[in-house]
Formats: sequence, structure tokens, C-alpha cells
Amino acid sequence: MPNLLAMSFEGTLAPSLDLLCLDGQRPPPDGWGVGFYPGEEPAASVIKEYAPPGQSLRQELVKAWQHLASSVFVVHIRKAQWGALSDANTQPFLRSHAGADWLFAHAGSLDSPLAPAEDATFEAVGTTDSERVFCHLMSRVAAAGWRRIVDFDLDRVLGWLRALDEQGSMSLVWTDGLDVLAYADAHREGQLYLWSRFPPYNGLPFGDGDLAVDLFRRGITSQRGLLICSEPLEQAGGGARWETMAPGELVIAREGIIRLRVGGQTTPAGRASVPGPPAPVHVEPQTLRVRHRTVYTYEQPVERSMHLLRLTPVTDRLQRLHQHDLRVSVPGRWRDYDDVFGNHCRRILCEQPWQTLVLESEAVVEVLDTDPLLYRPLRARTRFPLVWMPWQHQALQPFLMPQELPESQLLALTDYAMSFVRRNDGDLVDTLLDINWTIFKEYRYVQGTTTMHTSAWETFTDRHGVCQDFTHLFITLARLLGIPARYVCGYLYLGPEALNLAQAAATHAWVQLYLPELGWTGFDPTNGVMTSTSHVRLAVGRNALDTTPTGGTIYRGGGGELLTVSVQVERA
Repeated sequence: MPNLLAMSFEGTLAPSLDLLCLDGQRPPPDGWGVGFYPGEEPAASVIKEYAPPGQSLRQELVKAWQHLASSVFVVHIRKAQWGALSDANTQPFLRSHAGADWLFAHAGSLDSPLAPAEDATFEAVGTTDSERVFCHLMSRVAAAGWRRIVDFDLDRVLGWLRALDEQGSMSLVWTDGLDVLAYADAHREGQLYLWSRFPPYNGLPFGDGDLAVDLFRRGITSQRGLLICSEPLEQAGGGARWETMAPGELVIAREGIIRLRVGGQTTPAGRASVPGPPAPVHVEPQTLRVRHRTVYTYEQPVERSMHLLRLTPVTDRLQRLHQHDLRVSVPGRWRDYDDVFGNHCRRILCEQPWQTLVLESEAVVEVLDTDPLLYRPLRARTRFPLVWMPWQHQALQPFLMPQELPESQLLALTDYAMSFVRRNDGDLVDTLLDINWTIFKEYRYVQGTTTMHTSAWETFTDRHGVCQDFTHLFITLARLLGIPARYVCGYLYLGPEALNLAQAAATHAWVQLYLPELGWTGFDPTNGVMTSTSHVRLAVGRNALDTTPTGGTIYRGGGGELLTVSVQVERA
């Protein structure tokens, strides 16, 4: 039987918790409790029961109640060592501090209960050692002036926990509703285990003979999560990958992501943070030569066709076009113009029969986007929510409408987008860098599994795709957060020793976000970086269909089509 289970997930999760230990066929536990934060508010709810009867009504509540939804859960099943069987002695315990409810659950027991300090801000209601430990820690937090776990001086907190550890088993979970802190006993008197879960999931429940957890009984989700448990639980069909926390280790997680790991026997003062997005750095301008060749071949001659080409790179303050040559193998009448998005286009009407069409573009471009963020004005708005002036909102409207999807999918994607906001304390740039980096780290680049019509929702749930899919997902998340976003088609220079030849040998896609006082700023979720002097912009639009380099209509003839595209980018 697991004594303690805590869960932290991206966005809201509505799991089903089946307390099999209350089936009436075996001795029940001394008590159980579930703490969570409904509505993502700082106010916690705790459902608990001491000396539970078999098939209790509260057990059915946590199994089927649809309002049991949160991004943080703390579950405790009690086997009493200190204190009577009462509601006051049943975990998890709750205390309010600095405008938020804090939850605490202890997976062990001290050799003797702590004596309450005379100047303690928080006092125990019951008689358990666990609640006294909680009040002792909360009183120290209040005395230090900390309002959230993010404010903690972790060296001091680790020192407090190590001192308490000398008095008995000290494995515990402690949360303020946003961050979840877990500490593993330094003397192996009760261990804690971690399971980082990544979508897509198999949807199967996990547990043991006393507890079954079904994360998806009330709807399939696609959210990353972290589980912390006092005993490894098995998943139906296998697949559970538990990691044992090091003795004396302290872990802090937020929105399903481990943000910091401190301590452990081998490195008492060690500290390791999970690698995050790289900070943009200054780079030098560079001049690139791009060769783009597209060949259309048809089974039957094409007698009449119209073609639309967007093969002229952009010219503006961050990119200069020094030379461009466009060759079309089939003669026809043509006209150049700028489309509604400002892209340079060429429309060609071919009225002579042809069976193979070769389009060749060669350009020399100087890229000057050397400081993606370093020139940010001091007064730039950097926090949510973003507010646009009425004329700005009108001009940006095409880039604020998310992809047309069912409402349930948009709500889930909004929840996913907001998890990044909460994880980064509402900071605009940190949130966007986190989304960019997460798509790069957690979504697999797989060719041939998606199409032009693959939706952002499908990419979100399947967690794979190509640059086009990752760009559409990022655009949808940004627009749901009120950030104007547009699709960019262009070229990527990866250097002579590029590992991902699939990206280097074709057109590339990324997103530009319109940020206050910064303007259109590029993010490349396929590579987890901000765009700079290795990205050559070709065309922009609302989505991929607005930016295709080549397209057109066949009015007569054709049949089966064979299309080949090759791109070569090198330093000029």
C-alpha cells in the first residue's frame, strides 16, 4: 500500500482514484485523504476520512466526482503510529499562508513528536508528529518572510529538513498549489520514487492491490506530469518507469516539470536544475547563398496551367536581398506583385504544353538579426495579460484567431498554454522561450506522418511531426494567450556538418510573434532557438497555405504528379 502519492501535471487533470483497500474484504487503513486545488485557485480542498468503513461514500466521491480536478494532487493513506484516529490527525494537512493554502503529507514517523516552539506562528490541531513537523516548517517560512516555495532559500530549507531527519523518517511532500516540494529521507527510512510521464499515453491505469489511479477515465488528456510515490506502482500492461530519489534529496516541480534538484548523499550541497531554453546571444551578421530547385513531372502533358511563386526572400531592416535569379523552364506570361501579407509573388500563366516544369531560384541574402532580445526597450511590457490598443487589435486580427477546432480541443490547448504561463510566473518572454524549448525537447521530428491538413490538436496529442506542425502548434498556443502569431516559410543554414539533413535540404518553417515594443520576433520550435542569422525569411502569413513557395492550378491535362524539391544553403 502506498502511504503517499503526489501528482503535478501541466494544466488541469481530473483523475479517478479507486481506494481498493476499502472493499470490505480486508482491514481498512486508519484514514485517507486527498488534497487538490480546484479551478487552479490558491484555495485547496481536502477530502478525508478517518477509520473509513468499507464502500464509503467519500471513496465513491474521489472515484467518480467530476469536480475533482486540479494540476496538483496530494494523496495520503494513513497507518497510525502517533495520535488517535480522528479527522484532525488525518493527512494531508492544510494551512493558509500569504494568500494561499499549503498542503503537507508525511510518509514516515518521527521517533517522538516535536515539542511546539513558544514563538511558533502555526500550531497543530491534532496530536500527530507529522502535523507538528508541518507547523514547525510553516512557522520558519513565515519568519523568513517567504510567500511561496519559489522564494525559498533551498540551502536553509534543506538544513531544516536534515535536522528533522535525525529524529526519524522524514520523507514528505509539501506544496503551495503551484510548486511541489518532495524530500526523501536521508537514512533510507522510507524512500520516495519519481515517475515522469510524457504523452502520448497508453491510457491504462496504474496502482497496486490497495489503490488504482486512472488519469484518463474522465477524458483523454495530453499533458506532461510528475508522480511522486512512497512505493512504485505498477501500470497495467507495463510501462511504469520509477526513479528512486537519492537519500536526502530535495526535488521541486511545477506543472509536471522538475525545476530543481538539491542534495542527496553523494552531493550534500549539490544542486542541479533541469536544462532549460538557451538564452539568446549576440551573433555576427552573415551572408548566405540559397539554391532552391523544384521539379514537377506529370504522366500526361499539361496543356494550360497557372502558377503562383513565392521564391523571393524578404528585404527589410533585418534581412537584405543582394541578388536573386528565378528561372522557369516553361515559357509563359508572368507578373510580379506583393500579396496582402507583403510577400513578393510571381504569377505565371503557361499556355504551351509541358510535361516537366523546373523552377530554380538562387539568392544571396545578408541576415542582420543579430540580437533577438538584447535590444528590448526598458519599458517593454513583459507580463501577461497583453493589452492591445484598438487600432493595433484591428490590424493584428488575422494573427490572433486560432485554428478552427472543436471547443473542447481549444479549451484543452488553452489549459496547456496557461500551464507555461504559470510555470514561468507570468513572464512573457520566459513563457515563450519555454514553449519553444518544450516543443523542441518533447515532440519528435518524424517525416511522412503528417500532412498539410494536420491540426495543432493532432500534433499536441501525437507529439510528433515536422517543422510545419510544430509551427502551427506554437501559433495556436500563442494566439490563445492573446499574442499575435504568424507563420514563416524560409530557409535554415545549419553549417557544413549539419546532423539534421532533412531540415537543411528543404524549406523550413517557424513562427514570428508580435511582442510589445519589439515587433515581429522569430521563434523556431523545431530547433528550440530564437531565429537569428541562420534563418532566411521567404514569406509570411496566417498559416502554411499563405506561404507555400510554389503552387498553382492545372486547367487541362496532367494526371499523376511527381514532385521533387532540393534546397542548398551555404555561406556566400
